[in-house]
Amino acid sequence: MPTFHLFERFGVELEYMIVDARTLDVRPVADLILAKAGGEAECDEADFGRLSWSNELVQHVIEFKCSAPEPSLDGLDELFQTEVNRANEMLAALGCRLLPTGMHPWMDPHRETKLWPYGNKEIYRAFDRIFDCRGHGWSNLQSTHLNLPFHGDDEFHRLHAAIRLILPLLPALSASTPFADGAATPALDMRLEAYRHNCARVPSVTAGVVPERMRSKAEYEEKILGRIYADMAPLDPDGVLHDEWANARGAIARFCRDTIEIRVLDLQECPRADLAIVQCAACLVRALVEGRVSTLELQDAADQTELESAFKACMRDASGAIIDAPTTFAALGLSGHGPMQAAEIWAQLLERFAPKQAPWREVVEHIVSKGTLAERIRAAAGPEPSHERLREVYARLADCLSTGTLFS
Repeated sequence: MPTFHLFERFGVELEYMIVDARTLDVRPVADLILAKAGGEAECDEADFGRLSWSNELVQHVIEFKCSAPEPSLDGLDELFQTEVNRANEMLAALGCRLLPTGMHPWMDPHRETKLWPYGNKEIYRAFDRIFDCRGHGWSNLQSTHLNLPFHGDDEFHRLHAAIRLILPLLPALSASTPFADGAATPALDMRLEAYRHNCARVPSVTAGVVPERMRSKAEYEEKILGRIYADMAPLDPDGVLHDEWANARGAIARFCRDTIEIRVLDLQECPRADLAIVQCAACLVRALVEGRVSTLELQDAADQTELESAFKACMRDASGAIIDAPTTFAALGLSGHGPMQAAEIWAQLLERFAPKQAPWREVVEHIVSKGTLAERIRAAAGPEPSHERLREVYARLADCLSTGTLFS
């Protein structure tokens, strides 16, 4: 597989839950829809040109992804919207549709989890045996992934440092999971709250979600992957999970294709919103990597405990999170500020580094001014909604997905 230099290529993945068109309860029919799309039984992937469909861990989730690294993020929202519409047309024959956001608001994972039974089923069974995948952090989470390439240790170091710095702030843009088990959750990004505990049996797998400072592939393989493999070995004697994807941090190095994959973004109401956030994240990462914000030394100096604290605050309170992070502020060019609200941090970063005419900027400014999708959902549903009220709000979200419009 060819490798690319910084920002020469991009990869995006969007995961959607499949639900009953009327009740919005989860429906485990991903195998049926992939078989129909791919033209054969037990199909793991269907190719539609620049985008492909594939399975995930559980039967009620389907993923749309770039078939190959793309030279630009521009226009990808329209491609993803086309695949959403194609899938919804196929699902309609089964009485189903796609539902956005990062979690289903009332799914019971202990009762409704059905693991994918084909292809890489040995991997899924190993995860289930060790961690028990009947939980929100495994079977009820849908995310957006962004892959950014690097070539060699110098590019890896600079890219990893930049991603590590902005990762704690991303939930303040992307949180979309304010309900679970039919009730309001303590965190506006409940997907990440569940995710950070899903590998508690082997703490090194997820660690603090925010990746530690790393300067080279060798250091990463020794200090992160090596520790994970050693800690997993007693539970996985056959080495089924001895691979770099076993690392569950919020951004992981994929040395098999020389990319870093950002995994903390909740799925939004439509691809237009997902790709706007992806574009914003890539824009800021690039400004950091190119030294337009701060030096690499300042970025490396960002304190790990401080970053993890900021991440938890944004996960809990989204755009309203209060961040007190001096070393992070210094690396973001915000030194001299006291505690700041996450929305204000993003407003300042947008003003300084987002191109004025970028098509995605309007969407991100909407999120910063109106609140994350999680905050808008909570406002629409109320603090203690009935099941019927939740169903009404999430039906509106499903309509937003079908029409490619923002939720407000």
